[in-house]
Amino acid sequence: MILVGVIFFGLLALGMPVGFILGVAGVVGILDMGGGRFLTMVPDRFFAGLDLFPFLAMPFFILAGEIMNKTGITDQIVKFADSLVGWLRGGMAHTNFAASIMFAGITGAATAEAAAFGNTLVPAMVKSGYTKPFSCAVVAAGSIIGPTIPPSTLMIIYGSIMGVSIAGMFAAGILPGLLIGAACMGMIAIFGKRWNLPKSDRRPSLRLIATTFRGSFLALLLPVFILGSILGGWATPTEAAAIAVAYALFLGAAVYRKLSWPDLYHTLVRTTMITGVIFVIIASATILGWWMTYNQIPQLIAKGFLSISSNPAVIIGMIVVLLLFIGLFMDINATLIIMAPVLGPLTLAIGMDPIHAGIVIVLALNISLMTPPVGACLFVLASVCKEKIENITRSLWPFILAEVTVLLLVAYWPAVTLSVPRALGF
Repeated sequence: MILVGVIFFGLLALGMPVGFILGVAGVVGILDMGGGRFLTMVPDRFFAGLDLFPFLAMPFFILAGEIMNKTGITDQIVKFADSLVGWLRGGMAHTNFAASIMFAGITGAATAEAAAFGNTLVPAMVKSGYTKPFSCAVVAAGSIIGPTIPPSTLMIIYGSIMGVSIAGMFAAGILPGLLIGAACMGMIAIFGKRWNLPKSDRRPSLRLIATTFRGSFLALLLPVFILGSILGGWATPTEAAAIAVAYALFLGAAVYRKLSWPDLYHTLVRTTMITGVIFVIIASATILGWWMTYNQIPQLIAKGFLSISSNPAVIIGMIVVLLLFIGLFMDINATLIIMAPVLGPLTLAIGMDPIHAGIVIVLALNISLMTPPVGACLFVLASVCKEKIENITRSLWPFILAEVTVLLLVAYWPAVTLSVPRALGF
């Protein structure tokens, strides 16, 4: 057990890709456990980790988002959001969060949203008088709304490996996602004057709202199709994801006429690359997860937590702190696959609803997408916008605090998470 830990953290410190680290650590653990005769189990565990039908939804949702970005459909959503809140102080920052909420219903990938808005909103904000670090921080803070409001790849992974209703998870993510957007927009409204954020001279216009809404109406229907079909019980998440791709293709090629064959090729390549990375991590983490289960590590950790305190409030706090800490250093997909089976029995032991526990875990990991040193959205924005990560982080802390506050609210007030799925019968 100690050997596996040394190898895992040693390779992590050396900068090896996390998918390979998980695989190597898992294989070493299996060798230490039973010698060469156990190695025949590695290929079986590797492919068994991916042999889940709901996982097919992930590449479809990612592809739908890539098509929306490539064809400029995302820009239509941004224009509509800007017509609603762009006239406020810090209007373009408000626009980012409003657009993030709308865009969240299309794709569950935060990095895709960070890349899209980093290419469009950040230059526009800088041109309007915002500093580049602050502009990048706003986009990073808004990007985690994507995998919180459904569809969400993390929710698909959690629901698949833990046997929790994915549709129920999707329903439970709606209110927390809206609260994150509201909390960050509240920060801008409260501190906008102190931060000297620009204020537009443009007054709100019903004509402009109507015009931009008409231009974005077909794009805004996509989240309605996705969520309506899943929550209404007419389609599984995988089937809804395939419908989303078909609809995005129709909009890009037939309605907006901005999707060429080369564009389609590039979106397919990018989707394959993103999906490939996620699937390697999932498969490799399955090997390590099997080793942990064999050695009853989840039970030992749960027993250790309960030995500190049996108070559910204290244990929930420890779970949140643990996930935020691990998220500072590890990929969120790997963290979820390793920690979900560990924390699942613990949350059941203290009486948490499985859907509530899943949302708390997913939201905590989503926040780690924008925390240094390995926050994926930070790296995307640093690359796209040519800005240093440390500069972005300095402007990001107020939003991190706001989102952690929402996380604690969700963790300690189950009704925030469970009211919508309960109303829908989950």
